[in-house]
Amino acid sequence: MVVRVVKEGDIAVARHMVKQLAQETGFSLADTAKIATAVSELARNIYRYAREGRILTRRRQEDKNNLCLEVIAVDRGPGIPDVELVMTRGYTTYERSLGIGLPGVKRLMDAFEIYSVAGYGTVVIAEKRRRKI
Repeated sequence: MVVRVVKEGDIAVARHMVKQLAQETGFSLADTAKIATAVSELARNIYRYAREGRILTRRRQEDKNNLCLEVIAVDRGPGIPDVELVMTRGYTTYERSLGIGLPGVKRLMDAFEIYSVAGYGTVVIAEKRRRKI
C-alpha cells in the first residue's frame, strides 16, 4: 500500500488504509490503534515539514509465526539536521505541537530507524510485530 501525502486529508487516508491492513493481518485492537497512530504522526510530519512524500506499508512474514507490518515514510523535504535532538521527547519546531511525534512513533512500534540528510529528505522505517495468539 502506498499513500502519497500532499494535503492534510491524506493523513486520514493513510491512517485509514493502514488500520484496515492491520485488522486484515490479525493485529489486536490495541496494536492496530498503535500502528494507525504511528502512521498518522509520520504522515503529519511529511505534510507539515516536507509538504510532499509517501507512506508505504506492507506485511512481511519471515515464517508462519512471525508476521509484521512495516511502515516506510519517505520525503524529499528539508531533512533533519540533528536527528538526536528531534528524537528528544518534548522537542518541537512547530508551535502547536506537543513534540511527541517521532519519539512517540518509536515508542509505539517494535522497531524504528530514521535516516535524514539536511537538504535531501528523510526516511523513517518502523515495524510492528503481530503478537502470538
